[in-house]
Amino acid sequence: MTMHTAFFAFGQQRPEYAVPVLNERAVRAGAGLLFLLAMVAFMNAWLTGNFAPTRVFVVGFLIDFGLRLGVNPRYAPSLVIGQWLVRHQQPEWTGAPQKRFAWSIGLLLALTMLYLVVIQGVVGPVNLLVCALCLLLLFFESAFGICIGCWLYNRWRPEQAQLCPGGACDYTPDPQDRLGAGQMLAVLLFAGVMALAAPGLAGKGVTAHSPVSATGAEAASPVVDPAEEARCRVPDFAKAIGHEAKWKLHNNCP
Repeated sequence: MTMHTAFFAFGQQRPEYAVPVLNERAVRAGAGLLFLLAMVAFMNAWLTGNFAPTRVFVVGFLIDFGLRLGVNPRYAPSLVIGQWLVRHQQPEWTGAPQKRFAWSIGLLLALTMLYLVVIQGVVGPVNLLVCALCLLLLFFESAFGICIGCWLYNRWRPEQAQLCPGGACDYTPDPQDRLGAGQMLAVLLFAGVMALAAPGLAGKGVTAHSPVSATGAEAASPVVDPAEEARCRVPDFAKAIGHEAKWKLHNNCP
């Protein structure tokens, strides 16, 4: 049966459901696409101090969520692409009201970033913190199907969410599916092995760009390679944001 959807609407009205619904598979795909782009922007800002990708992403993110909430999720670019990517998968219908609440949080974060990064040009930990929060929300949505905003909806709104992803609203886990002691022990052993191996693995290749070691008087006053000195000269943008030490760390400089 073909469903007609108005241009200005939030979710589809389907006769088998009491509330408007959205295709959770498309929603998760859209969240994954946004997470990828947000991570690229975040890492550029964190590692190199280049906030240009962040400014571009913030504007795009704001437009996308503005279309979701102000017009219709059907026309939000991330959801259009997400819907196309999962077009061969059976839809999983989830309640739209809790998604509206969750996406309103995303829109608020986008407006905050627009003011801080695009309008004011703030460079510092505040915008990185807001961006990290966006990444957290997008990651949980795309990787686990956990909508943190929807969880907050159930805590703050008198009416409870319906049609939660994975049936989480009504499903009670089987006691047999709980994690056992053996499983937790396996995780702890894995973490211990990685903790012991990490120092040795991290030291591999550390001296790849270091000058050849010397002995005697030369060891006391090592010869500095001019090319190495030029390579390790901290650029102005790293100094401007106080990332000298981090820049040296990521460029293997003393």
